[in-house]
Amino acid sequence: MDILVVGGGGREHAIITALKKSPKAGKLYAAPGNGGIAKQAECFDVKATDIDGIVALCEKLKPDYVFVAPDDPLVMGMVDRLNEKGFKTFGPKANAAIIEGSKAFSKELMKKYNIPTAQYSTFTDPDSAIAYIKAQNTYPTVIKADGLALGKGVIIAEDYDSAEAAVKSMMIDGRFGKSGSTVVIEEFLTGPEVSVLCFTDGKTIKPMVSSMDHKRAYDGDKGLNTGGMGTVAPNPHYTPELQKECYDKIFLPTIKAMQAEGRPFSGCLYFGLMLTPKGPKVIEYNCRFGDPETQVVLPLLKTDLCDIIEAVYEQRLDSLDIEFSDGACACVVMASGGYPEKYDTGKVISGLDENGQCVGAEIYHAGTKADNGRLVTSGGRVLGVTAAGNSLEQALERAYKAVEGISFENAHYRKDIGKKALQALKNF
Repeated sequence: MDILVVGGGGREHAIITALKKSPKAGKLYAAPGNGGIAKQAECFDVKATDIDGIVALCEKLKPDYVFVAPDDPLVMGMVDRLNEKGFKTFGPKANAAIIEGSKAFSKELMKKYNIPTAQYSTFTDPDSAIAYIKAQNTYPTVIKADGLALGKGVIIAEDYDSAEAAVKSMMIDGRFGKSGSTVVIEEFLTGPEVSVLCFTDGKTIKPMVSSMDHKRAYDGDKGLNTGGMGTVAPNPHYTPELQKECYDKIFLPTIKAMQAEGRPFSGCLYFGLMLTPKGPKVIEYNCRFGDPETQVVLPLLKTDLCDIIEAVYEQRLDSLDIEFSDGACACVVMASGGYPEKYDTGKVISGLDENGQCVGAEIYHAGTKADNGRLVTSGGRVLGVTAAGNSLEQALERAYKAVEGISFENAHYRKDIGKKALQALKNF
């Protein structure tokens, strides 16, 4: 199977690495790819959001499958266009990708089909939103931009002033562009967070191993929200009992709800869950593999990813057993100093071999590019340094040991990835 992977980050590098393990994998392509992906797949300088460009590239390469990984092209309808042109794909069509593309849509869906989530209200007018916050007078409160915002469109306001400022920044100042013209204001939930990625063909849903993300920029969950500073899998809070409850009350009902709405979801559906004192609730849906969750979930996948892609496309996922290995996996993100705000790029990366790898870990490239034979930084999140082990402790030890051998100017990473998970394991 010749496969084109659309995207150019750490998630796509993890997907390509998993595909490469398959005896079924033929030629692997990426658009646009990055400095690390280029060592495993042929890269083409076509933006992930350039639908016409990707269609033209497919007509040239004639891949057997196109794996559309990022949210933007999915929400924009890239899968629809590729299918119209006769190409087989992995990823949802636009009418299903709206589950991430519009938070207002997803909240309405959960309300209509009794899928547990936080109480909320949706607003298109800033004055009404501010009046609602005043009337509720409960803090912290959560303010979300309706549309896509690179994982950064959520503000947790600790008091009235910061809540009002958040609404104004989104709805009046246009901080997230069109994405913030509608906002969802919801109650603040407490409890451990769990990410669960699921394969689904629109009828059957098969959850993957759970994971725990670390969103904040600095140790101790301080600083701004980022796209994710590291992950561990499995998540120790997600017990077998909770797995069953989430499958029965959240995962399957969501797939059935999307079917009932005439929006069958095919691909990878991501559930961001909060394990509240009142049971698990959905914080968010994503219409694709999460980043950096993919970097710890796919290394534990034992089943051939090419087999899964075919089963999803052919709507026979129910006939495939999907297995994950025991043990654990940890990913530490090395980012550019200043991320998620202003940062410099073009910094030379040292400590990696000619394939952009190092001994003892798998390096997933997120923001790198080749420059005159050297590897340099080209984004906020630069590398996902990932290691598996028999235990979470071993996986973390291996990942951090690898991190110590890699350097670039102003490199920043959290020193406490997995700390809370290790604590939770001790408490069980």
